Amino acid sequence: MEYTDRFYRRSYRQDDLIYFRAAIEETDLQIGVNRDQYSKGLTVFAEKTIRDIRRPLEEYIKRDPRFITALSPCDLLPGAPEIAEIMADAAYSVNVGPMASVAGAIAEAVGKALAERCREVIVENGGDIYMKTSRLRRVGIFAGESVLSGHVALEIEAQDTPLGICTSSGTVGPSLSFGKTDALVVLSRSAALADATATACGNIVQTAADIEKALDFADGIKSIHGIVIIIGDHLGVRGKVKLARGMYTV
Repeated sequence: MEYTDRFYRRSYRQDDLIYFRAAIEETDLQIGVNRDQYSKGLTVFAEKTIRDIRRPLEEYIKRDPRFITALSPCDLLPGAPEIAEIMADAAYSVNVGPMASVAGAIAEAVGKALAERCREVIVENGGDIYMKTSRLRRVGIFAGESVLSGHVALEIEAQDTPLGICTSSGTVGPSLSFGKTDALVVLSRSAALADATATACGNIVQTAADIEKALDFADGIKSIHGIVIIIGDHLGVRGKVKLARGMYTV
C-alpha cells in the first residue's frame, strides 16, 4: 500500500475515546471506540473485517473490471457481493461510478461490525466517516488553502447517528474529482450514499457561482441529511446541518 500522510489524524481530541489504526492494502482506517470497551483484540477484529469485505469485492472486480473504472453507474453481474450492491445502488442514485462510494461503504461496513461490540464507534477512511455515538461530537472541516479551513466544524447530535459524513475535494487529496471545491461534505444515514453524493456534487462546482446548483442537486436526493460546500472564501450550507466555530475533530 502506498502510504499517504493523513496528518489530520494527529489532531483527534476526544478524551472518552481511544483510537487505533487498521490497514489492509489500500484500506487505511482510523478507528475510535469508547475506552471502557477497548481491547487490543479490536484491531485484529477490524483487520479481519476489512479482509472479509475486500476479498469478495476484489474477486468480483476480477470478473467485472469495468466496476473499478466506470465513471457512471453500471449493472452488476450475477453473484455480486453485498458491498458491490451497496456501492452500485449509491452510484445509481447520483449518476457516478460505483467506486465513488467505496471509502464510505467500507467505513460503514466496518463500523457496523464494531458497533456490535462497542457503544461508541467512529471509523474514518480517508476523510469519509461512519459515526455511531451517544453524545455530541464535533467534526472539523479541512479545506486546503481556503481561508475557512480549520475554522468550521459540524456538530453531530447523538440522535442523528448512525451517520455517514463524507468529504470530496478538488484541491485536496488523491481522490478523483472533476470540480474545484476545497471541501464538500455530505451527511446521510448511508455512508456509501454520502460518499457518492459528495463526488457528484463536487463535480458540479467549478466556481463559487456553482454552489447553489450543487446544493439543489443534493436537495433532490432522498436520504441526504445535509451538505456543506467550501470553495475559497465562499460557504454554502443546506439541510440538517449545525455549524460551529473552530477546528474540532472526531
